[in-house]
Parts: sequence; structure tokens; C-alpha cells
Amino acid sequence: MRYRVAHRRAAAQSGLTQVLGRVGANMDVIEHNRRAWDLESREGSEWCVPVGPAVIQAARKGSWSVILTPTKSVPAAWLGDVRTKHVLCLASGGGQQAPVLAAAGAHVTSFDLSEEQLNKDRAVAARDGLSLLCAQGHMADLSRFSDESFDLIFHPVSNVFAPDVSAVWRECYRVLKPEGVLLAGFMNPCLFLFNHTEVEESGSLVVRYPLPYNEPESLSADEQARWRQSGRPAEFSHSLEDQIGGQLLAGFVLTGLYEDKWSDEETLFNRYAPVAIATRAVKLMSSADGT
Repeated sequence: MRYRVAHRRAAAQSGLTQVLGRVGANMDVIEHNRRAWDLESREGSEWCVPVGPAVIQAARKGSWSVILTPTKSVPAAWLGDVRTKHVLCLASGGGQQAPVLAAAGAHVTSFDLSEEQLNKDRAVAARDGLSLLCAQGHMADLSRFSDESFDLIFHPVSNVFAPDVSAVWRECYRVLKPEGVLLAGFMNPCLFLFNHTEVEESGSLVVRYPLPYNEPESLSADEQARWRQSGRPAEFSHSLEDQIGGQLLAGFVLTGLYEDKWSDEETLFNRYAPVAIATRAVKLMSSADGT
């Protein structure tokens, strides 16, 4: 998982290199976010620290868990038996989920915008003798993968960095096999109502931004200047209509949902509402059926 609270130092993933990949005054959001995530990975936030050998050893013995959101483990029933399944870890590099799923017996492909994050998956695989494929690219462009290539997509909180989340859901639907499962985590859009630097300084939640929140357009001129100087990624709130309704429009059937909190130290918002949401969705029909 890759999220750090909005308006903090971070790095990220984002959209296709075309119109929806451009944000603000001629800014290429893909390149900006790729560089930001590479920097974040080098600096080593909690989402960029690879798991240790003991975690991999335990996963090989059948004792393991993974997260889509800040703290809550994905229910075992959501994952099922991953042994021999073809799993796409989508925008979740960093040496965490992908190596664990590979150690548990899955055939894993890690697809991430950041080479630094992919290098951490590669390093764990080399260290612990795992078979793990890594490929660089953006979550909304899975064109290198054939239709119906995967049994499971594991997509922890990352689409906060994608301008158009509907493109992500369409691509996920296309590359999943019939009866394939999409597990996704995303942020509560209400989190983006607030300037979290201001919240940290004042100790109170005051609504500052209308939704949907889009960087840098949602920021004032002064905030935009500070944002560009900080090197943080471009972030996008996305509505529940786009997050959940978008999966349904892509053809998925929703079969599970849970909310997750984090800690008050990470964000005061956590005291009043869940920070993140996770969904389980199934592709019931073949893409050949046109659904």
C-alpha cells in the first residue's frame, strides 16, 4: 500500500501520457508522480520498506496476510487459495505484498510506475529465491497484458494518484479471467475536504476544499507554489460513485466491502471517520460477451 495523508511529503503513481495525464500548466502528471515515487522509495516511508526473510518463510508455510488499506488485513475468504493462481499486484511495489503472495504460492506479476519500488520487489525475490515478474508502467494502461490473463488483481490504495479511476477499472476487468477477483483499496474521499498541514498545526478540522479534489487545480496560487516546491505527487480524491460505481459500470459484481481506520497521529480525521475503504469485486462474465 502506498498512501500518506494528503498534503504531506510523498510520492506517487498516476495516469496515461495523454490528455488525462496532464495536470495544471503543461504538467505531465505521470512523469511528475513517477519521480515522486522514486524519491519516496529512496527515502523509505513505511510503504517502501521490504518485508524480512521471516515473513517470507512464514508465508511459504501458509502463515501470511496482506493489506489493501492502512491497518486491516484482507479477509482470508476474499483471497481464497492463491497457490498456482496468476496474480497481478497493481501499483503495489515496495517489497511488501507481491513477495508475500509469491511465497504463498501464487504466480505474481508486480506492475508499478516506480522502478525504485519494483527494485525492492526484485531484491526480496532475489534474497529469498522467489519467482516474481516485475514490469514498469501506469495502472490505467495494462496494454502489455492480454485479455483474461489473471485470476486475481491486488490493488492496494494507489488510485488516489490516478486522474481517471474509471480507466483503471476497465483495464482490470479486461485482464481478469471470468470469475476473476479484483481486490482494491482506496481513500475516503471526505479526507480531501481538509488541508492536513493546517489540521496538524491547528488541531482542528476545518473544511477547505470542495470535492472532487484535484491537484494542483484545487489549490490556491500560494498552495500551488508550495506544492510544486515540495515535490509531492498529484493527488485526486475520486467520488464513491467513481470508485464503487465505476467498478460496477466496468462490469464487476461487488461481493465484499470493509472500512479501515489508521491512527490519530496520522490524521485527526481518523478520530471521526474511516480513512479508507476496501472492496472485493468479481468478473462474472467473459469479456467476449461484451459485458
